[in-house]
Amino acid sequence: MLFSPLTLGELELPNRLVMAPLTRLRAGEKGIPGPLLVEHYRQRASLGLIVSEGTYPTPAGQAYPGQPGIVTQEQVAGWKKVTAAVHAEGGRMFAQIMHGGRVSHSDITGGLPIVAPSAVAIDGVVRTPAGKQPYPVPHALTTDELPMVIQEIVNASLNAIEAGFDGVELHSANGYLLHEFLAPNSNVRTDSYGGSPENRARFVIETVNAVVAALGANRVGLRISPEHNVQGIAETDAADVRATYEVLVDSIAPLNLAYLSILHHEPTGELVQDLRARFGGTFLVNTGFGVITTREEAESLVDGGHADAVVVGRPAIANPDLARRWKESLPLNEPDASTFYAEGATGYTDYPVYQG
Repeated sequence: MLFSPLTLGELELPNRLVMAPLTRLRAGEKGIPGPLLVEHYRQRASLGLIVSEGTYPTPAGQAYPGQPGIVTQEQVAGWKKVTAAVHAEGGRMFAQIMHGGRVSHSDITGGLPIVAPSAVAIDGVVRTPAGKQPYPVPHALTTDELPMVIQEIVNASLNAIEAGFDGVELHSANGYLLHEFLAPNSNVRTDSYGGSPENRARFVIETVNAVVAALGANRVGLRISPEHNVQGIAETDAADVRATYEVLVDSIAPLNLAYLSILHHEPTGELVQDLRARFGGTFLVNTGFGVITTREEAESLVDGGHADAVVVGRPAIANPDLARRWKESLPLNEPDASTFYAEGATGYTDYPVYQG
């Protein structure tokens, strides 16, 4: 089943392996995709679907130095070369639209204020061009500012289509802005966007609806990571987690999105599978950062009916031809973690394809 076709939105995927959105920080100071990114993604076009690394929809939403954006015409032009190369190899590619929220610093955003649902800082340090610094207390977005943030995400999504992407994935996971609205410790608002599970899910639901209205549902996916307590997120009350994500998924299910992608350490567990049933559409799973996904695990998830496709990260980093290697049981390259967030081609475009 892992190597059988899958319909995803308007696309026909040749296999059920999806390249995870992987932050790699190689887009330079201005966030413009260059030849390195073109080659990196081109090499991996045989995967069923490529999801780009998180791209910022507004300079205030940039989370990392070297992260690509999808705001300026120069950035869009850079991405056009990436998508053209992927399509020339017969591949398919969605852009991940990622507003960093409070996971940033004004030294990264060019002096722009860091924004979040509430004025609650992450307890920790952030790497900036000037070195490690404490995460700042973010500006709590006012109710009147929220539609402007949604519009920035819509505009970035439209830019992605202009750049040749087949669709967009909205990043509502891993502690970034949309996830911050869902989590009760990062969202302590007292207006209609905070408090109850229904209120905390509201901003994500409105964002998804706005992007669907602009692009069409078959070009929009959503990524979530319930109970993935990273980057200051604390979703620790199981009942609240279930209530929040049930509201979210029940609200977006009628839209018939291209897919829902969920990162969770128990993809076959009750929570994930309940959300899958509620969603009722194409469902992607990713086991997260703890354990590298193996072919056997990926096959069991699809063959067991737990997912329509499996999202893989590190195996796709190290093996541009992962689909062939797994299908033919060929040996794998091992990923070099020291080059994940480095600069240059080493550990990025120099992993070999299998010879033979």
